[in-house]
Amino acid sequence: MDVAATTRVDPRVAEVVLHWMTEDFGNAGSRTHEYGARAKKAVQQARSFIASTVGAKTEEVIFTSGATESNNIALLGLAPHGELTGRKHIITSAIEHKAVLEPLTHLRDTRGFEVDFLSPGPSGRITADAVLERLRPDTLAVSLMHVNNETGVIQPVAELAEKLRVTPTYLHVDAAQGYGKVPADLMAPIDLISISGHKIGAPKGVGALVTRRRGWDRVPLEPIMFGGGQERKLRPGTLAVPLIMGLSEAVKIFTESRETWEREAKAMRERILAALSATRFRLNGDPEHSVPHILNVSFDELNAEALIVRLKDQVAIATGSACTSASYTPSHVLQAMGLDDAVAANGLRLSWFPSQAADFDPLPLAETIASMQPQGG
Repeated sequence: MDVAATTRVDPRVAEVVLHWMTEDFGNAGSRTHEYGARAKKAVQQARSFIASTVGAKTEEVIFTSGATESNNIALLGLAPHGELTGRKHIITSAIEHKAVLEPLTHLRDTRGFEVDFLSPGPSGRITADAVLERLRPDTLAVSLMHVNNETGVIQPVAELAEKLRVTPTYLHVDAAQGYGKVPADLMAPIDLISISGHKIGAPKGVGALVTRRRGWDRVPLEPIMFGGGQERKLRPGTLAVPLIMGLSEAVKIFTESRETWEREAKAMRERILAALSATRFRLNGDPEHSVPHILNVSFDELNAEALIVRLKDQVAIATGSACTSASYTPSHVLQAMGLDDAVAANGLRLSWFPSQAADFDPLPLAETIASMQPQGG
């Protein structure tokens, strides 16, 4: 029940990965023999398919190790253009993943950028108007996540994309949690989209950065790594052909089954909420603007860490992002929503793929929670 952290690799995807590891094992950069030619052709087909899922052109997709690397290339790669043009203002939200917050903090602290961190309020949703109100002539970029990884709240990235397209400000979207699940949003004219494969049944260690042109103009990214010249020199290094092919296969499988996934994920959500009605809890985040497979709840007079320890042999759940949950500090996302520390420290995230949690019964979980809450509270 923690697929927001990672999903299990689909067995069909694993077969594809193994094939490109052990049979068609060529280097896509090798042009003098058939092994390399087959690998290069396969990668281009995968690139074209991934591009089609967000309405981009084939050459606008750069393969990376995942959304964290894509975020860094997008944000740090834009910085030289900002310095050259005197546009050193960036707008983001206080609920972003650390993979966005930390590069932007680096730009602020070491290179003199000014960063506005917007807070969403109790809904967990940043409004497009709140972003546009902070827009200035020197605003280089807006970076806003597609789906929050702790609450599941969907941010208005499509609306923002349409409004920012007529300005010189670039829009970057960390779509690690939303890619494939809310596909229409990413068809909007977003300049930079970060994708991660392991949230949808692909292996860990593969993702992409979509760099959408504005007319004939490329997004003015500078490389942050050097050597080899692969991926338009923005991500040098030998292409991980097996992982790229695994990503492509996982996206195909998920795209074909997305409607079933959504229907079954909603049904699971309803079962969980019905079971939790026997406890005293609050739902964190706007349920009207959320993906169906992520729930964030806080329980009255109950320590979430103690609950997780109690349930560790029964169900895999988390207090928040896998990148920060080991620290047992209050969630920066819930704090940014204005929730007090007691609620922010006790937020519990449940996230699921129906096909990977078919045996999950929420009633024992609810009964355990109820037994740990003081009676008559």
